[in-house]
Amino acid sequence: MEEAGNSKKKEPGTWMSFLVFGIAIAIILTGVVILDYDIHIVLLLALVFVCVVSGTLGYSFDEQVEFMKKALGQAMSAMIIFIFIGVIIASWIFSGTVQTLIYYGLQYISPAIFLPVGLLLCSLTSLSIGSSWGTIGTMGIAMMGIGSGMGIPPAVSAGMVISGSFFGDKMSPISDTTNLAPAAVGTTLHKHISAMWKTTLPAYIVSFIVFVVIGLSYQNGEINAETVAVFTDTIHANFKVSPVLLLPMIVLLILNLIKFPAIPGMAIGSLLGVILAVTVQGIPLAEVIAGLNYGYVQSTGVEVVDKLLCRGGIQNMMYTFSLSCIAISFGGVMEHVGYLRKIVAVVISGVKKDALLVPIVIASTTLGTLTMGEVYLSIVVNGNLYKETFKERGLRPEMLSRLLEEGGTLTQCFIPWSTSGVFILATLGVGAGEYWKYAVLNYVNPLLSIGLAVFGIGILHVCDEKNFQKVKKKEVF
Repeated sequence: MEEAGNSKKKEPGTWMSFLVFGIAIAIILTGVVILDYDIHIVLLLALVFVCVVSGTLGYSFDEQVEFMKKALGQAMSAMIIFIFIGVIIASWIFSGTVQTLIYYGLQYISPAIFLPVGLLLCSLTSLSIGSSWGTIGTMGIAMMGIGSGMGIPPAVSAGMVISGSFFGDKMSPISDTTNLAPAAVGTTLHKHISAMWKTTLPAYIVSFIVFVVIGLSYQNGEINAETVAVFTDTIHANFKVSPVLLLPMIVLLILNLIKFPAIPGMAIGSLLGVILAVTVQGIPLAEVIAGLNYGYVQSTGVEVVDKLLCRGGIQNMMYTFSLSCIAISFGGVMEHVGYLRKIVAVVISGVKKDALLVPIVIASTTLGTLTMGEVYLSIVVNGNLYKETFKERGLRPEMLSRLLEEGGTLTQCFIPWSTSGVFILATLGVGAGEYWKYAVLNYVNPLLSIGLAVFGIGILHVCDEKNFQKVKKKEVF
């Protein structure tokens, strides 16, 4: 019976795959961009469309549900992190950790150096904790508060925060994507990170210089003392401020540096936040526990400060969590029925030069995130789709894993309906349409990678590695 059922299934044709992909994207773009409908409902409509079409190929609804379950299972670890990020943000606001960062930052960082220094701080934080979201939800919120107090536009501050946060997410050995990309293509973490430095370091230097230049445009103007006073006075009046309140962040950084598991580490950071909230801020334990679920909701009476602090909590992350479920389910059907496979096969068949694979993989991974709404799934799908092609062409797998990060990890923030795009909007209060031009590293890195490939830089061949190993052996003997 099972074989008979399988014989009835048809593989989607090339034109059908392109058509299904195009219509699905059209549904999403029309609903979200043109009609301004809720992204959840629009993605659900796209999912229904793909399921109906897949049914004509012989795939039953139960089988398609299994595809969705498999995709959700692959992304479950990331989705659990969603919940812990909501918890840690709430606990650090209740404890006063975020407020302390803002308070000290407003006093010691000048507008002229705020952007480059903020870039370095966010980069170091994300390198240490291995999470762009964790950095955006903690250090990023603090940087947004400092920037607002200095009169720097939110979009500029957000772009700086995103650049620094995703740098660490891409390069940190404890980042999910940094481990997922080499696993998807069959290379080691060490080789993957080594390959990424070839394009990431020059892109980071360019980004740093850009933020230095942008920051200089604010040096002639004085800090808005009145705005700064609003932040500092409000924080001082409503919260206790002390260096000891930075302990949860310091401990979390140390735990991640010693490669302590991410989720238990975040739990410890949250627990420290709860302890400080009760012992230092004097907030009742029951109120803090409720806040871990519903977020910080206490009003200071100052709108600009409340907008920054009233956030966090598990329920605050349910918007992102539910959107992820629909997006990943959609991607699971697209992947397992074979639409994406067909499209990639056609594209690769006409590629003669290895250098052309660079823009193709980057664009394909970006399109995967755009279609599926989730970078983890896009990295896995594209890694599996291209690894045989790279092997046949004698290209090292770490080159492919590098491109997956450049087209996935970095570009996801530009897609409003991706889980990252939604998270950034919910956390920083700035949308992709506003911050995209200031998220410098996120587009300079992939563009630089494509540009360098034209000159043969960053094209990693297996034969080159073998020759290098032979030279090393000769030097040893």
